[in-house]
Amino acid sequence: MIDVKVITDLQHTTVRRWHEGEIDNSYEGFLNVVCQQHEKNYRLWHQEDIARSRDVGDADLAQVKRNIDGLNQSRNDFIEKLDDCIIEMLAEAKVVCDPNTPLNTETPGSTIDRLSILSLRLYHMEEQLSRKDVDSEHRLKVTEKLRILYQQHADLSESLTQLINDLFAGVKRLKVYRQFKMYNDPTLNPYLYAANKKVA
Repeated sequence: MIDVKVITDLQHTTVRRWHEGEIDNSYEGFLNVVCQQHEKNYRLWHQEDIARSRDVGDADLAQVKRNIDGLNQSRNDFIEKLDDCIIEMLAEAKVVCDPNTPLNTETPGSTIDRLSILSLRLYHMEEQLSRKDVDSEHRLKVTEKLRILYQQHADLSESLTQLINDLFAGVKRLKVYRQFKMYNDPTLNPYLYAANKKVA
């Protein structure tokens, strides 16, 4: 079975560790894939910060945008990989569902992705409390936002735990919906394939 607390502890721990040192991944099996997916969100978060800086020149901004596109593609690929791993675990556990068994509106991989982003949001919101250049009103607002974020994290963690329990009990069915992102594919993005025709 999959322990959601182990997943969220990994996300919280690595966010702190990666801000203090090198990005690493010492995990194995499913948790290794969780960590790889989480790393994409970590890198994406910081590229998004750069993209919003007024000090970044146009050429650098174009590169950052390309970085964001690539990371976002990879992030989504890893969401699907997480779901593929869970489908393998369900097969190994010999969980068989009737074709009419209900699906969930969101897959476990998508929920793990949302928890990853929440861990980043919590870390950066907590940073606001240690700032020396803000007043008590700012800290009060941040404290209230943190209260809500922690509640959202707890609710989402509980929902994921319930979904995983339902999947392994065979009362919910898991199906991976491929996202088929088009913007990075030179055969599907109209601007890219039109440009390729001009070059040819």
